[in-house]
Amino acid sequence: MERILTEQEIVRRGKINKLIEAGIKPFGSRYLRTDSAETIRAYALEKDKEELEANPHTVAIAGRIMFIRKMGKASFFNIQDQTGKMQAFIQRDIVGEQVYDIFKSADLGDIVGIKGHIMRTQTGEVTVRVSEYTHLVKALKPLPEKFHGLTDIEERYRRRYVDLIMNEEARKVAFLRPKIIRAIQNYFDDQGYVEVETPVLQPILGGANARPFITHHNTLDRDFYLRIATELPLKRLMVGGMEKVYEIGRLFRNEGMDTRHNPEFTTVEAYLAYGDLNDMFDLAEGLIRSVALKVTGSTMLPYGNQQIDVGQPFKRVHMVDAIKEKTGIDFWQHLTLQEAIDLAKKHDVKLEKHFTIGHIINEFFETFCETDLIQPTFVYGHPIEVSPLTSKSDDPRFTLRFELYINASEMANAYTELNDPLDQRDRFEDQLKAKELGDEEANEIDEDFLEALEYGMPPAGGIGIGIDRLVMLLTNQASIREVILFPTMRDR
Repeated sequence: MERILTEQEIVRRGKINKLIEAGIKPFGSRYLRTDSAETIRAYALEKDKEELEANPHTVAIAGRIMFIRKMGKASFFNIQDQTGKMQAFIQRDIVGEQVYDIFKSADLGDIVGIKGHIMRTQTGEVTVRVSEYTHLVKALKPLPEKFHGLTDIEERYRRRYVDLIMNEEARKVAFLRPKIIRAIQNYFDDQGYVEVETPVLQPILGGANARPFITHHNTLDRDFYLRIATELPLKRLMVGGMEKVYEIGRLFRNEGMDTRHNPEFTTVEAYLAYGDLNDMFDLAEGLIRSVALKVTGSTMLPYGNQQIDVGQPFKRVHMVDAIKEKTGIDFWQHLTLQEAIDLAKKHDVKLEKHFTIGHIINEFFETFCETDLIQPTFVYGHPIEVSPLTSKSDDPRFTLRFELYINASEMANAYTELNDPLDQRDRFEDQLKAKELGDEEANEIDEDFLEALEYGMPPAGGIGIGIDRLVMLLTNQASIREVILFPTMRDR
């Protein structure tokens, strides 16, 4: 179906022929820039109007026209490049009548190059006095007047390219995210970890409890899973002698979407041979504190109505103690499954067919405790049923595992890794039983991983940290869609 053009779009398309008649390419050529809006502002920062006029400094920048104020023989306009906006002043007597006419036919959104020298206006605003004006790209669609204020906020995410043009906050987040990731890499590198890459396509479902995406490999004529975790390949590398490894990569989980969940997301997973959960406590706390300082310059982070303090030692609480404090129920007692079920029903806690006592404990925690965990808190001691890859604690019902919560959101998950191949096989078999009872998130038996463990994996600590949620925290964003450039979207 042919799209109906708006009146503005028809007018803009009509200007293409005028540019061609003037010998100008409507969609541009290479343009040599010597400066940006940022470098121009930096140069002019400590110079007054008279200094700039007495010592002309020539610059050449390019960007998108965001504002035009035409005034007959002279005009002001703003262009925006990656570093921000810069005002320009253009005069017909300087650039010539033909070039000035081309400028006057320009529209908001057009991309142009300008060359000239730096000046200050009467109000002191840094401005480029244009000596050469070059049309580069004709924008055929008009920019929205108030794009950030659209009633349908999802249009910002669907048309991220327009969001980045119009929304300064979106640009800020887009440029901060890679700085955060680089700071994470620097932290691990400085600690002696080696960054590696592992496959996205996995023949076995494992490494986490999650529903997968499934794809088909035509040549091999078999189904593969898009990875739900990087854990098992990284542990294989520890067997091979890579003692400190990490990977930053995309994971894929076929689950719900909300302000904290996107079906594809980014994590960093790291493993330390000859370490344990205590090392992971230190690593998580040190990394978040270091990245916060490097990126924001502070360990006090504004987040919504809260001030999150990552500079102080993080609180630590056992999951069972957190439940007891909130509900009065003591799961340290050796309850029967029926007693646990009765407690769940009494407190309106969700139950599923495959649930054991451990599942019910975990469900109590998620129902009653998560929302209170605002300041950084390590919750440790997860039930063995929900931790199939984790070493047992002294109480074999529970494991040497923690989750880090900040502002009621899980930020990290860490283990003392299970390296006993016999125990690991038993755990995998328990997962199969749970799958048969309807647990769609249960692991499968990974025979190759079990064989790797039989060669001997060093005792180790491991951790996974959600990068998208960490970026949310560091940029004060309430929705994960604000920190992913191209989030998964529903159909219009």
